[in-house]
Amino acid sequence: MTRKNTFGMSLAAILALSAAVASPAEDTSLGLADLEKMALERNPAIAQAQALVDAATGKAQQAGLWPNPSFGANGEHVSKVTGGGALGGFVEQRFITGHKLGLDRKVAQQGTAMQVEQLNARKQRLLNAVRGLYYQALGDQMSIQVRSDLARLASHAVAVSRELANVGQADKPDVLAAEMEAEQIQLELANARNAQARTWRQLAALVNSPALKAAPLQGNLEDIPKLDAEEALETIYRESPELRAAEVSVRQSEFSVRRAQVEKVPDIFLRAGLRNNREFGEVGPLGPTRRRGLEGIFDVSVDIPIFNRNQGAVKAARAEAEHARLEVLRTRLSLKARLASEYKDYQDAATAVERYKVHILPKARQAYDLYLSNFRSMSGAYPQALIAQRNLFQLQDSYVTSLVNAWQRAIDIQGLLLGGGTGPEMHD
Repeated sequence: MTRKNTFGMSLAAILALSAAVASPAEDTSLGLADLEKMALERNPAIAQAQALVDAATGKAQQAGLWPNPSFGANGEHVSKVTGGGALGGFVEQRFITGHKLGLDRKVAQQGTAMQVEQLNARKQRLLNAVRGLYYQALGDQMSIQVRSDLARLASHAVAVSRELANVGQADKPDVLAAEMEAEQIQLELANARNAQARTWRQLAALVNSPALKAAPLQGNLEDIPKLDAEEALETIYRESPELRAAEVSVRQSEFSVRRAQVEKVPDIFLRAGLRNNREFGEVGPLGPTRRRGLEGIFDVSVDIPIFNRNQGAVKAARAEAEHARLEVLRTRLSLKARLASEYKDYQDAATAVERYKVHILPKARQAYDLYLSNFRSMSGAYPQALIAQRNLFQLQDSYVTSLVNAWQRAIDIQGLLLGGGTGPEMHD
């Protein structure tokens, strides 16, 4: 085989490699649903939030319980000398009035509902974080494929440049340029692999699975969701755990106002019992003839709300209720503002994806093909083909970055703006 034919085969291999757009392997073993399930089952943040729900449920149960009765003994005028006096026992009970226990229970039940919304928010943040890292891992996977292809092309380019130099069709600077390009690409490939390892270490921590290692992932990175700002805002207002928690706070504050208002209704304290009165009740000509015997006793008391009618607590509860109502409005405005920012970033990334896919990458491939064709016909310089090759893969790398950005912005929006789509952090 002649050197010319060998060179032609090398060019064909370069063109075949550059024409392929890197994509994740279809025959994969790990999907997003797998990672989500692992995270929800293993991440301690979820168990922590569930423990708070259980604690609030217990407090709600306790808030509605009646106070326990008291049992005791008493004695009056007990005399060892005369054997007189009264000895007995009693039971004492506080009767809660004004439906206070029911209102206490309702206030506490809203506290349970608040913890449920906090649990939902924490789950959503966790899922957002898993999804963000999942699509980052898909992007890392795609970037490694792109850079691996470019590294193979660069190796062919070095070989071609050396062959051309041997036959006097390339200068030493051309060979050095190809070698430097190959070294630079190897460095970028190493960086991409390091980035992939970092993403998988973060995923392993998030799903609490130290044994989790980098593996091929299921999913199509290019199938980014289509979002409409108005529809997204309606969904957020309807399903946001953050907004639902604010609405629960309003209901809780309303019950707290009613509870404070009935605090002035006095409770009833009742004590009743029996005693054996050993004092003589009848006195005859010869002296005492009969003891008094068993007697019933009772006491009833109530507080009179003259000075303290709980007026300060009522005023505070009303102010807190107003604060809670305004918090709903503030939360809605905050969600709307955050959506505006995230949706703008989503639009930018989605527009970039569309431009790269429909216009920029096809033109870059066409330019590269033309430079190669010109070089084959000896009407163009090989360095121009190298530059076109480099540009093509840099654009493919930017395309992958735009895909990941679009997914992460979509995750934040569809994750109801609780965050987590850009990384493993989960802040309450």
